[in-house]
Amino acid sequence: MTSALHYQPHDALLVVDMQRDFCEGGALAIDGGSALVPGINAEIDAALAAGATVVASRDWHPVDHVSFSHRGGPWPIHCVQDTPGAAFHPDLVLPDEVIRVSKATAFDADAYSAFDGTGLGDYLRERNIQRVVVCGLALDVCVHATVLEACREGFTTLFLETLSAAADPDAIPRCRREMQNAGAEVSE
Repeated sequence: MTSALHYQPHDALLVVDMQRDFCEGGALAIDGGSALVPGINAEIDAALAAGATVVASRDWHPVDHVSFSHRGGPWPIHCVQDTPGAAFHPDLVLPDEVIRVSKATAFDADAYSAFDGTGLGDYLRERNIQRVVVCGLALDVCVHATVLEACREGFTTLFLETLSAAADPDAIPRCRREMQNAGAEVSE
């Protein structure tokens, strides 16, 4: 599998939350999550070969995170720091030069976007990144939030829909419209 995109050094590929808990068999599994891995690996290879920046975000929750249902949040326990469920998918190839960004690390605050509380926007600007390419899980939650925030941060933003899967497939058309209305290009 090879990438159809032509990456440049001023691009960043942002792989969102490709973690065990979001893939089949995980605590908050998204149908089709594992099937995305070969295509995402091809994007990582293409981006790195072109000198682009690659970032892999992850939920990295403390025990008793505010988003968990037993604390009144909307989600079951998932992606708890240093647990197998928080690990990246075992087949996802993340070479050493891939930057790992952890989000939602505070007990009392949730974060869906890879930009939320991580300093990622400033970091990418320091590296002269102009375009952000986004894929991963879940299309209708963290990927959606990341694409919208990338647009607000002023980056040219491309969303790779074929390399993303939704927790609620019925939400895809709404998410696509909102991304496009925010200025993102959607590659279906």
